[in-house]
Amino acid sequence: MGTTHQPKLGFWIIAIIALIWNAMGVMAYLGQVYITEEAMQAMTPQQQELFSNTPAWATGLFALSVFSGILGSLLLLLKKNWSVPLFLLSLISATIKMGHSFFMTNAAKVFGTTDGIIFPIIIIVIALFLYLYSKSCQKKGWLK
Repeated sequence: MGTTHQPKLGFWIIAIIALIWNAMGVMAYLGQVYITEEAMQAMTPQQQELFSNTPAWATGLFALSVFSGILGSLLLLLKKNWSVPLFLLSLISATIKMGHSFFMTNAAKVFGTTDGIIFPIIIIVIALFLYLYSKSCQKKGWLK
């Protein structure tokens, strides 16, 4: 009827940007997990303490968020329905991880307003957008 099963140019642009965004997330995660001694020494003592006291479950949520996000992005590019639950998983895990940072640590004080508050909010907003966008694509019949 009025619904086309072929995505428009905007779909491809968003899917590629989502892939790049989530690839940067994977790189950030790997940089945190495999941090060098030199990188640790470049941090302030407060940042080192916060970093060292991050619980394993929070690091696990970070991994879950970025890897489900990049897989969701790849599947979105392939126009697959599985992108929707993967983006939902990314959103939920990122929200819980950021909730830990906001409410159970002094990350905002240690890293400042931009890195401690604004950037985590941007991460959650983008994760929410990608989930809602993938659901919209699914409803339009662009995903199989």
